[in-house]
Amino acid sequence: MKVLIVGNGGREHALAWKISQSQRVEQVFVAPGNAGTAIDAINIPIAATDQEALIQFAKEEQIGLTIVGPEAPLVDGLVDAMEDAGLKVFGPSKAAAELEGSKVFCKNLLHTANIPTATYQTFGSAEDASRYIKERYSEPESSVQLVVKADGLAAGKGVIVCDSRSEALDAIDRIASRREFGEAGNELIIEEKLIGLEASVLAITDGETIITLPAAQDHKPALDGDLGPNTGGMGAYCPTPIVNEDLMEQIEAEVLVPVVHAMKRARRPFKGVLYAGLMLTATGPKVLEFNVRFGDPECQPLLMRLKSDLVDILEATADGRLSEMDPLEWDDRPSICVVMASEGYPGEYEKGRSITGLENAASIDDVKVFHAGTKLENGQVLTNGGRVLGVTALGSSISNSKLQAYKAVKEIRWPGAWCRKDISDKAMKY
Repeated sequence: MKVLIVGNGGREHALAWKISQSQRVEQVFVAPGNAGTAIDAINIPIAATDQEALIQFAKEEQIGLTIVGPEAPLVDGLVDAMEDAGLKVFGPSKAAAELEGSKVFCKNLLHTANIPTATYQTFGSAEDASRYIKERYSEPESSVQLVVKADGLAAGKGVIVCDSRSEALDAIDRIASRREFGEAGNELIIEEKLIGLEASVLAITDGETIITLPAAQDHKPALDGDLGPNTGGMGAYCPTPIVNEDLMEQIEAEVLVPVVHAMKRARRPFKGVLYAGLMLTATGPKVLEFNVRFGDPECQPLLMRLKSDLVDILEATADGRLSEMDPLEWDDRPSICVVMASEGYPGEYEKGRSITGLENAASIDDVKVFHAGTKLENGQVLTNGGRVLGVTALGSSISNSKLQAYKAVKEIRWPGAWCRKDISDKAMKY
């Protein structure tokens, strides 16, 4: 069959690379893709948000399965449009994708379904949110433990952790007054800051059957030691020892199963990838957020370890026959993804800088360099985003995986390139 992948990031490159290995697949197309997907698949110059052009292409090429990678086209209803056109597609409907598209909807659903999460308040204006903070914390220099979140999609950056009243008021101003994240700030949430270790648990579900994938750990803050502003993710590793078998069973019973049932009751049946961002607190796991697609960068180390045919899994999900699937097979070795970013990210950054050393990095054993923010121009790979590459490696242990990944990172150069140096170090404590 022919497969179409929608998107242009590291997640989409990982999907294209993995799907191209399937014996069932004749061709893999990526729309619009990047410099890396051009190596492992065929790039099509169609924007991920151009529903009409994507449907026309899928019909003309007789695409057997379309996989929608990023959140924006899912929230915009691309899956519904493609299904209405008689096409087979993997991903949640527009109604189901609101689980990620609106943090207010997500928090209210969690509360209704009694799924553990942080206590919260929702606000429709900067004035109301600021008044709440000033009334609750009367002293100007009051210390707080709060998180302020934009309601809508903000590329992983609409979440601001606050330790003082002034920081909370500034976060409200940035989100709801200055509109740094655009329409995502039409509503906002203020919630308690949860303390513990973060983990990412992804599951594939057709709305009836749930297949839970090995737990991963993302690194959201920009700087080593989890300092600095939040990003879309600076690296991840899989599996993480902080989620043992007993804890995974608890997460399935208290989080994954209830949310699938709650979505069905809400007449928004969920079909696709359910990503639970969790904080493992002293009183048990609590939900930080839900995403409705493969995480980026969690997707990269997960797919490096997956030995089963991904196409079989995604097609069975789209067809509603996930219960017929055999248990997934995994490489026993852990995998680590280190994100290399542009100078200035997650703030402003320059594009168009020439990248060297990619071939040297790719020649290292058990390493795959997944492209995220790159483009091809006159045969040269250039930077084209904030998160540029996801250097991913397998190893006999987590420390060995880290060694291989950073060995490859050292081979790659462009002006202003940087990365965190401590991806996976948390695992060494367990």
